[in-house]
Amino acid sequence: MSAPDLQRLTDQSAEQCGLAPGELERLAEVARRAAEAGASQLLAHFGRLESIREKGRAGDLVTEADVAAEKAVLAVLERDTPELGVLAEESGRRPGSGSELEWCVDPLDGTTNYAHRYPFFGTSIGLTWRGQPLLGALAVPALQQLYWAAPGLGAWCNANRIQVSDCTNLASSLLVTGFAYDRHERLDNNYAEFAWFTHRTRGVRRGGAAAVDLAFVADGRLDGYWERGLSPWDLAAGVALVEQAGGVVCAYNGGPAELAEGRLIACTPGLRQALIDGLAACRPLSGASFGAPELDQAAP
Repeated sequence: MSAPDLQRLTDQSAEQCGLAPGELERLAEVARRAAEAGASQLLAHFGRLESIREKGRAGDLVTEADVAAEKAVLAVLERDTPELGVLAEESGRRPGSGSELEWCVDPLDGTTNYAHRYPFFGTSIGLTWRGQPLLGALAVPALQQLYWAAPGLGAWCNANRIQVSDCTNLASSLLVTGFAYDRHERLDNNYAEFAWFTHRTRGVRRGGAAAVDLAFVADGRLDGYWERGLSPWDLAAGVALVEQAGGVVCAYNGGPAELAEGRLIACTPGLRQALIDGLAACRPLSGASFGAPELDQAAP
């Protein structure tokens, strides 16, 4: 399947849900307001945290800033779109009143960064139709940047239209990825993939905030992204940004991406096949090679 054969997930959602252009524009504005409301809380709490705790898995943190930002986001969504469902990272799912549209809310994308006062984080608001991305917004307060995108309206950073890079050569590319919270528990942890692409590109970055990584691909700062172990709220807005900026999004095997699967590729069209081929070529490293021989014993 070639890149032109892959219809944008966001365009497909727009066609299926039947929203008029004016309604898409209104919902994009709601997403922007919600992202900015969350980001204002992140700035207010930055460097002033009193509570940092793990919420189940090692390294999966939550702070009072996550909670405050989510509360601010939900207030905007409940006021402006009370009929729509919401899936929020901290408070879970609130069903809508019959609509198959659902907001995906990550109040603090990059919590570990934030907890360490590392200024790479944001508030991500995506809107999905039957679980597939439609539009979204991402506020990155440390950079004073608001990204947003919607079908028919394109992709934007503040007042500037953005687009993916024209990179077609893996050797000339700068990529980005991340490592899931369960990396300590399984060999399928992205270590081998990170090494494979680092050896064949100008570099691979690890930002620590998936939505911001995707926004930077959309803005042409980075040429491609792959990652596994993600949740819909990590991806929904970022997928809209990349696609509406002229990029491609697909599954590791090149088929259509599914947010629920938690793993995808997002890149400039010219790198799509190289990323698919590279991921297919990788096999997990042995646990002993990175100091975790117990994982080798647990592997089937």
